[in-house]
Amino acid sequence: MIKIFTGEDRVKAGREIERELGASYEVIEGADLATGDLPSIFRGASLFDEKRRILIRDLSPNKAVFEELVNYIDTPHQVIILELKLDKRAKAYKDLKDKVEIREFKLATNQNYGLVFDIYRTAKRDGKRAVEMLGKIKQDEEPIRFCGLLISQALKDYARNPGAKEKRALKELSRLDLDLKSTSYSPWLLIEAFLLRVSSL
Repeated sequence: MIKIFTGEDRVKAGREIERELGASYEVIEGADLATGDLPSIFRGASLFDEKRRILIRDLSPNKAVFEELVNYIDTPHQVIILELKLDKRAKAYKDLKDKVEIREFKLATNQNYGLVFDIYRTAKRDGKRAVEMLGKIKQDEEPIRFCGLLISQALKDYARNPGAKEKRALKELSRLDLDLKSTSYSPWLLIEAFLLRVSSL
């Protein structure tokens, strides 16, 4: 059985690979393969296990080998091909799309992206209001990523106006980033505390 996983969200794809193949499986780099290697991969048995679990990474750029994949869809082994992107116009893709399962793992678009910057701008005037705004979106956010967006906004502010207050905000954000990665306190509590004190920096 062959499955093809594609898309930019390698974290989700990795979790699904582990769910399907287990914690122990063979990993093969697609770029290193020649067409002569395919029979031993897809039809050859292992010394320890009759049914092998195999992950092949980034095979599609190796076009000659990828085009041969259609000849091995009857493999007795459990094989997942992991691709960053697939060319849906390619002959190999057209040959495979109705014969194997192809799953796409897209990165989620962040609906709150602009609101993050509004929260930072608001915090510079009114920390309590910024914390209220955060309360509406934090269930959809990841704290460390949110902190990274705050840092990017603070860097833009500093580039526009390299004043003492902007510099202090950046120092506080670097401390917040470190705390988020090294403490057992609630990450959102730390972020809220930062938002409450920004206006007084």
